[in-house]
Amino acid sequence: MKEGIHPKYQAATFTCSCGNVVKTSATIGDQHIEICDNCHPFYTGKSKLVDTAGRVERFNARYASLKTASK
Repeated sequence: MKEGIHPKYQAATFTCSCGNVVKTSATIGDQHIEICDNCHPFYTGKSKLVDTAGRVERFNARYASLKTASK
């Protein structure tokens, strides 16, 4: 390997918004993540809606008139 071109590999802590803390090694250092394997719906089996910037509300508001018109 060439000297001086590889990033430093150091201890890192990843903290999820649910409170889960994972200690590992990485080149990027400490990070805050939004979703992990403890709170992700695929791994937990719970259906949880992850809404980003109110997109679900905007979708429901946009198509609410179509739901009432079809009934």
